[in-house]
Amino acid sequence: MDPFLVLLHSVSTGLSSDELTELKFLCQGRVGKRKLERVHSGLDLFNVLLEQNELDAERTGLLRELLASLRRQDLLRLLDAFEAGAAGGAPPEERDLHAAFDIICDNVGKDWRRLARYLKVTDAKIDAIEEKYPRNLTEQVRESLRVWKSSRREDAAVSHLVRALRACQLNLVADLIEEEQQARGLENESKSSRGGGGGTTMSLRSWDSDRPTLGTPW
Repeated sequence: MDPFLVLLHSVSTGLSSDELTELKFLCQGRVGKRKLERVHSGLDLFNVLLEQNELDAERTGLLRELLASLRRQDLLRLLDAFEAGAAGGAPPEERDLHAAFDIICDNVGKDWRRLARYLKVTDAKIDAIEEKYPRNLTEQVRESLRVWKSSRREDAAVSHLVRALRACQLNLVADLIEEEQQARGLENESKSSRGGGGGTTMSLRSWDSDRPTLGTPW
């Protein structure tokens, strides 16, 4: 099954009728009145957004914004888990950025504006982020990092974030990112080493199994 469709199904199941009404209200600028009148569940709404190319597995921003407006941290965690799983199949640099984002979101707090300004996120965009997620500090931080990543494109790297954090005197957060990266690097090396060793052992055992055992007849 498509992991993104599974996510949407889980989110839909978790919505109350009042929350669905709120989501329909928030989508008035995107979905026509007649279509909204035919929406009776979260899946109905998500289907419309999928058909209109407002939502897909690569563009989850609207879904995040809608869930943040409901203050449903449990559903936002489902979205975080989906994005983490998607990042797991991404190139190593993308996985490193995703992990660094998580650490920054968990530890920077109200200092995110200072960090965002150092990363050259404009004050206008910072104001827009605060307006978009007025009561959700974690989403404010995450959105500012997305804006930075989008502006840097292929140049976005964990080293830039670490340098920015240290410039903002957020050394503890920078240390956490570097420690996490080192731990992941050691884990990958260990897996590679075990994989290589296992192959050698198997080949030796296979070779030994072809030899006759002393005292045992053929």
